[in-house]
Amino acid sequence: MDGQSVPSSEKTKLMSYLDGMLRDDALKGKVILVSGGGTGLGKSMAAYFLTLGAKVVISSRKMDVLDKAAAELKASTNGEVLPLACDIREIEQVHAMLRDAVSHFGQVDIVVNNAAANFISPTERLSANAFHTILDIVLKGTANMTLAVGKYWIEAKLPGVFLNIVTTYAFTGSAYVVPSAAAKAGVLAMTRSLAVEWAKYKIRCNAIAPGPFPTEGAWARLLPGDLATKFDPANKVPLGRVGEHQELANLAAYLVSDFSAYMTGEIITLDGGEWLKGAGQFNGFDAVPGQLWDQMQAIRGKKQ
Repeated sequence: MDGQSVPSSEKTKLMSYLDGMLRDDALKGKVILVSGGGTGLGKSMAAYFLTLGAKVVISSRKMDVLDKAAAELKASTNGEVLPLACDIREIEQVHAMLRDAVSHFGQVDIVVNNAAANFISPTERLSANAFHTILDIVLKGTANMTLAVGKYWIEAKLPGVFLNIVTTYAFTGSAYVVPSAAAKAGVLAMTRSLAVEWAKYKIRCNAIAPGPFPTEGAWARLLPGDLATKFDPANKVPLGRVGEHQELANLAAYLVSDFSAYMTGEIITLDGGEWLKGAGQFNGFDAVPGQLWDQMQAIRGKKQ
């Protein structure tokens, strides 16, 4: 502007990372299945997919949560949403969900493997059952979804896209979240492996490794009391802030759209530079004293 200030009328037109990135109808005609789609980042991605013209299936274990989310998504986007309860650890439930989705919408074109679970805990405090619970949801659940839908696409001779939500510590490792790190690392390896093996079927596989994108209630559950302030993730991010849901939704929409048709086997980090500053998101938890770990375990209802 040759040193002149931007008129106020033009300021309102400037792009922001809080805005949707893709053009209208970028996902028109696509049916997208989002696991863990009833809350948090899954719900945010589903909302943006709907605004871009997609039809969306959201799944999780709790039907009441899904029904509420579906009603909110329909009201805010006027899109078509199908809520289907499914425990992705159980392959028969995954097959049933896929059948219901195909019966309702005609086909499924894209799967976002977003469902996850985590404990922040010293590993020696975890029971085998707690450790396996995370592995079963994150790794086994993603494998179940991938096998069921991948075989459906291959048998029907349909192209398809998998987008897996992993984490930066899938490739760095991290203390205090060992089951999650191990499970997400497995999903990362599966993403890269199938990108090569299933390319001949016109199936693409990519992943996003998000940094901190706090969701309502999530940090309070994982970090009770003063810990949420003490270990504020923004303090570790070079850009000085946590991520906004729309930023992740923008990247996800691009990766599942036809605009990324030449991209497969890629894992894109979206973390404001966090892992470069200090690998292992939760390594700093060495500073947590034993009595606080006791409190955190009690708050979780001794699920370990």
